[in-house]
Formats: sequence, structure tokens, C-alpha cells
Amino acid sequence: MRIGIVGAGALGTLFGHRLAAGNDVVLLEQRREIVDAIARDGLQVDGESRAARATTEARELFGVQVLFVFVRATDTLRAVRPFVNELSPATAIVSLQNGLGNEEAIKTSLGSTISLAIGATTESALTLGPGQARRVGDGSTVLGSAGASPEACNRVARLLADAGFRASTAYDIRPHLWGKLIANAAINPVSALLERPNGVVLTDVYAGEVARSLAQEAATVANAMRIPLPFTDPWSYVRSIVEQTAELDNSMLYDLRSGVPTEVDFINGAVVAAGRRAAVTTPYNETLAALVHAREGTRERDAST
Repeated sequence: MRIGIVGAGALGTLFGHRLAAGNDVVLLEQRREIVDAIARDGLQVDGESRAARATTEARELFGVQVLFVFVRATDTLRAVRPFVNELSPATAIVSLQNGLGNEEAIKTSLGSTISLAIGATTESALTLGPGQARRVGDGSTVLGSAGASPEACNRVARLLADAGFRASTAYDIRPHLWGKLIANAAINPVSALLERPNGVVLTDVYAGEVARSLAQEAATVANAMRIPLPFTDPWSYVRSIVEQTAELDNSMLYDLRSGVPTEVDFINGAVVAAGRRAAVTTPYNETLAALVHAREGTRERDAST
């Protein structure tokens, strides 16, 4: 099967490497050093190298049968815009991105009738270098329809399972999206602002208390929206995710260090926006979103001096 992957970061590398075992995989990546490294050394995960193609040209992915989107939520519109009117109607588009709003961004660019599957994954990977990653923990992926037929969702789930991932489908993907959103909202801004790996949420009592409050607040919003979460205790769920990814610097911390916009508006900001619609106050998520934006501004000012 011809598979396209938009974004060759840690997860794009991990999924591309696994899928390349039995498929023709091509990755779209704007960073030239990553494209060159993949061309030279293939995709390397856990010390194993597999051949795959990488390009900076979107047109090389126009003929794929499945298109995975792994870019930051802040980059979704830009990343998928080159595919307007270029993909087959039968091409399954799969978003496994963080936060809420990616479905709307993809449909804004490509149209509302596309075969789109939205997923929530707890797979984690640590970037070791361009085109190189190490899988962390043993995650799982759940897919649901945002326009894709049940058959298309099942086909993608089988594709991932054949590549060695734990993958399944759900009739209603919202509970799983909100489950991941709650974990991201609780973990990412706390460890990012402290400039520490995710494990700080468990090792520092104050960080843990803030994370617990963020998780509970987000779960209250979900409950007000009558979204049946896939767990009964949000803090226990968050702790299980932290235990799996304790050594990782999450994407929000990476973005702050890199001086690029974070996904905070699609994570904590999404909780705040949903809370307003559901008449639920969200002071913790609102405050953490503001602090992350303040840190973004500080980094921008530091870079300009």
C-alpha cells in the first residue's frame, strides 16, 4: 500500500518506520536536514533502520492510498493545503494529532466530504536525531470517523495492527479524543513551564497538584458536554500516561525551546473554549494557557535581542 506521512517528527518517524516494513512509505517534511538524513540512512527506530522516501514536495504524496497527518496542530492548515483537489476521493486521511480543532482545519482546507478518520494515540517516541527515534512505552491507538466510512476506519486500524501497533476503532471517537486532551492539558503545560520531563508531574508535589486540578477541570467540562470519558478517575488516567512517558520532554516544551508557537490553544485553550460553551469555569486551564503564551513571548523577545 502507498502511504503518505505529513510530518517526520518523533511520531511520524515511529509510525513511518513500522509501516515501511510492508508498505511504500513517503514522508513530507519541510526540514531539509531530516529529508536528507532519511534519504541517506532510512528511518531509524530503536536502532533498526528501514528504507523510506522523504521529500519536501507535497506532489510526491498525491497518489497515496492513506495519508497520515502528524504535524503540530498549529501547522495543520499549512501542511494539508497543498493537497486540495489532488487526492483521490478514496484516499483515507488520518489525523493522530494532539488537541482539538484538527478535524475542522483539515476540512477547511480539503472540504467537508473527505474520507477523514480522527484518532487518539498514546504512542510516544523520543527524537534522537533527524529521522531517528526511540519508542517509549507501549501505547495504543483508537480511530473513529470524521467522514470516513466504517470500512475505511477498519482498514486503517488493520494497517496499523499489521505494522505492530495496538489499534482499534470506536463508533464515537469523542470520548477518546477528550481522554487524550485531558492528559495533554494536565501534563504538557506544567512540565513545559518547569522545563522538565513529564515525570515532574509525579515527582514534584506542587506540579502534581496543578496537573491534577487541570485534569479534573477538563473532565468536568467533558461531563457537562455529556461526553462519556473512557475512565472514571481523570487523575489516575493522567498518572498512568506520565508513568509511561516520564522521561520525555513533551512537544510543548520542545516548542518553547525551539521558539515556535505551541499547541496550547488547541489543548488548554480548547478546554477553556468548551467550558465557556458548557457554562463551566476553567480558571486552571485559562491560567496555564496564559502562562504558556507569556513564555512564548519571552522566548520571542530573547531571540530578537
